[in-house]
Amino acid sequence: MAALIYSLCALTSITCLVLLWRSWRASGARLLFWSALCFGALGVNNVLLVVDRVVLPTQVDLHLWRLVWALAAVLLLLFGLVWEED
Repeated sequence: MAALIYSLCALTSITCLVLLWRSWRASGARLLFWSALCFGALGVNNVLLVVDRVVLPTQVDLHLWRLVWALAAVLLLLFGLVWEED
């Protein structure tokens, strides 16, 4: 059951990335760009979670890499929000 939930979370993040990216290309709003990058990093984070917990649960520990990608996602969105202060 956990594998299904992890996979659905990864799929949702990637879907949000695609939708935000398409919206940014259509409108040119920079906040959509930063949000798309954030969800891209969250998508990578969720894919690493699937690999870490489902595919290779005992062979490799990707906990640090998942934290780095989660931090990068939050920093990207924070930078985008600060950059778009007006």
